[in-house]
Amino acid sequence: MNPDIASELIQNSVMISLLVSAPVMLVAVVLGFIISLGQAVTQLQDQTISFVPKIVAMVLTGLYLLPWIISQLMDYTTELFNNIPNIL
Repeated sequence: MNPDIASELIQNSVMISLLVSAPVMLVAVVLGFIISLGQAVTQLQDQTISFVPKIVAMVLTGLYLLPWIISQLMDYTTELFNNIPNIL
């Protein structure tokens, strides 16, 4: 395996990781912004007010998108296994 193939494999694995985690992180960022805005308006400065809803929203988003996430990871894994003869 030459360095070009290794760097392409690393790049593809990072991209699939970002693709799979982006929706959950986006929900956390948007919900965190909304909650922070609400805290600034009401002047409530408690850390658990933003922590608990973000965790719940991230878990629910992850569960909702789980079939898509599994599909993306299975496609990537299948592509990796099919390309083993070309890599070696």
